[in-house]
Amino acid sequence: MIITVTLNAALDVTYEVPSVDWHGVNRVGGVHRRAGGKGVNVARVLAALGQEVLVTGLAGGPTGQAIEHDLRAAGLPAALTPVAGDSRTTLVVSETRGATLFNEPGPEVTAAELAAFLEHYTSLVATADAVVISGSLPRGVP
Repeated sequence: MIITVTLNAALDVTYEVPSVDWHGVNRVGGVHRRAGGKGVNVARVLAALGQEVLVTGLAGGPTGQAIEHDLRAAGLPAALTPVAGDSRTTLVVSETRGATLFNEPGPEVTAAELAAFLEHYTSLVATADAVVISGSLPRGVP
């Protein structure tokens, strides 16, 4: 099994528009939402290649619940450590000329929440064949 670690998981939201009027009203043609963050994205690819994966990291608030729900719906096993703050959202505005990305900073993680994750991670890593740690760090993580 390959464990992926995403300490700053996100709910990736993509708005599809033909073109953006940055000073007016834009009608969104399509909206896509899915769990994201570098480690989550790695887990998706590994699972598609037939590898057994486990997504771990930090998630909190309503956005964290949406992340966990999407992982279950995608068939990606997850063992996320809860945090009090709300996980971040990333917004992509995709138009025919390209895309613009907006990244929220993510939750402030306390020392106690980080310690709880490390304890959980230590118990999981003994069963892993490999570990992928990737992505940005949330605020409060050194």
